[in-house]
Amino acid sequence: MIPEDERLIYELSRGNREALRKIYMKYKDSLLTIAAAMLNDSAAAEDILHDVFITLARCAKRLELRVNLKNYLIASIANKVRDKYRKKTHTLLELEKAGHISSQSHDPEKSAIFDEQFRLIADALYKLPFEQRESIILHITGSMKFREIAKMLKISTSTVQGRYRYGIDKLRKELIGDNKDESRR
Repeated sequence: MIPEDERLIYELSRGNREALRKIYMKYKDSLLTIAAAMLNDSAAAEDILHDVFITLARCAKRLELRVNLKNYLIASIANKVRDKYRKKTHTLLELEKAGHISSQSHDPEKSAIFDEQFRLIADALYKLPFEQRESIILHITGSMKFREIAKMLKISTSTVQGRYRYGIDKLRKELIGDNKDESRR
């Protein structure tokens, strides 16, 4: 674990609210992006993010991390998202409302192109089965290794890799199309 995170967890376990604030500020953006990408609902993503930090604050004295803090928090987010899907209470909104991914360009034309490309990718991503979308988002956005995702989900690494591969293939077909048929004409 990162020494700074160890210190913050120790301070949090001693009731230091500033430590919780520092952990929140350090990880909130990446966690919110992951939750919003998985849910396609920014309000629900924020609720889940806050639930995870409330739980962290309540359980800090009993917390024994077996992985680094970032992966622990990502796993907590993913578990809350899965719980939400099980309850069937999610609603789908456009991913742009997550407000986290935007063009770095100040050029309106480039920004418009980026927004359109982003919308196409987001739409294609939400057509995937949840398990495939989860594997892709945790691997790419969460920067988690396949074995870390497998351990978190309590499935085999090859299952995670398969979900990822099939999901990427479906995204490719959705975004690029099946050019084999067109090239024969």
